[in-house]
Parts: sequence; structure tokens; C-alpha cells
Amino acid sequence: MTIEPIRTNAPVSRRRIWRRMRWVALGLTSVLVLFVGGFVAFSTYVGTLSTPKNPPAADGIIVVTGGQSRVDAAVDLMKSGKGKRLLISGVHPAAKREDLRVATGGDKRLFNCCVDIDYDAMNTIGNAAESAKWVREHAFRSVILVTNNYHIPRTMLEMGRLLGDAALEPYPVVNRRLDGGRWLDKPEALRVLFTEYTKYLAALARGIVPDKDGDSAVRVVKARAQ
Repeated sequence: MTIEPIRTNAPVSRRRIWRRMRWVALGLTSVLVLFVGGFVAFSTYVGTLSTPKNPPAADGIIVVTGGQSRVDAAVDLMKSGKGKRLLISGVHPAAKREDLRVATGGDKRLFNCCVDIDYDAMNTIGNAAESAKWVREHAFRSVILVTNNYHIPRTMLEMGRLLGDAALEPYPVVNRRLDGGRWLDKPEALRVLFTEYTKYLAALARGIVPDKDGDSAVRVVKARAQ
């Protein structure tokens, strides 16, 4: 009796496995290249932003807390007559109105008549939600948005989703120049930009998911380089 050897398709299976692994590796490499390329584009764009010397006046001014010199810049805009009212969004509950006034050098009359303080917002999404309520309450048609340059893309994105037809004018606060690729040799700037870039991507991804009515919430608004 002759026993026939058992034939297997092991070589074929191995080829299929290697072929799949190559496709996976190619896919991961492509994602990495896109991610790094996007980060470079994001950082380069942020580096081109500069603080406008004489921005057009608007109905309202919104400043989101959390970065250096933001509130000071917004109060200065109010003092120069660039807005009718100012919303300081995302203020810590322990901070009192008088504390903010003294810290920014604002006069009592300005703060008593024309400055509103939002204590509810805990992040940029909350800033956008509370700002939208404020804009609707005052029926404003134009708003100056004050925040740091690295925070402009994500804040404009979140605000643009909720502010409706109100025109949104960015006012980037620049504490450190990043143009000409200067961010490449500044570890702290790299860290801040990378963190903000990942948050921006998350905001974009969140907007792609349709809402309960089936409509995408994405509305990308770009600041203009000055």
C-alpha cells in the first residue's frame, strides 16, 4: 500500500500573509506621511499669523481664556472702540470681575457697562457654545475673536459651527514669532503646536460625524495671514 504525501498550500498562505502585511505597512506609512505633512502645513500656517495693527470694528469681541496676553489684548481692543461689548469666555469660577479688571488695567466704567464674563465654558467647545448664546442674545452680526495664534484654527472651526451668519474676524495674539520655520528649533513651541494640531484633527473628525438630523457639522474657517 502506497501512502500519498499530504499536500498543503502553505507557500500560498505565506505569500498571502506577506502580501497583506505589505499593504498594511504601506497604509500605515501613508497615514504617517499625511500626519507629518499636515503638521508641517499647520505649523507653517500658524507661523504666518500676526496680530492685526488696525482691525475693522465689529459688534462684539470674544476672548477665550487660557493663553498669555489674550484678555489684555481684548480689553485694549474695547478701549480703542473696536467693539460694543466684550465676552471673556472660560473664566475660572474663583476669579472675580474686579480681579479681571485690575489685572487687565480696565476702568470700572468699561467693565460695568460693556464686559460680560462666562464662567461655564470648560474648553474650546464650551467657549463656542457660550459665545453663540451671547451673540444671539445681543443679535450681533460681526465678532472679533481673540486668542493665541496657535489656537486660532481650532477656535475658528468650533466658533464657525455655532455662530451662524455672524461674521467672525480672527485676532491672533502672537507672543513668540514662529514664521520662517522658527518653530522647528523651539522645543516648547513644537510641543504646543503638536498638541494643538492633534486637537484640531480631533475637532475635524468630530465634525465629520453627522448630527441627529443627518447633517455634517463641519465648517472650516481659516484665519487670514496679516
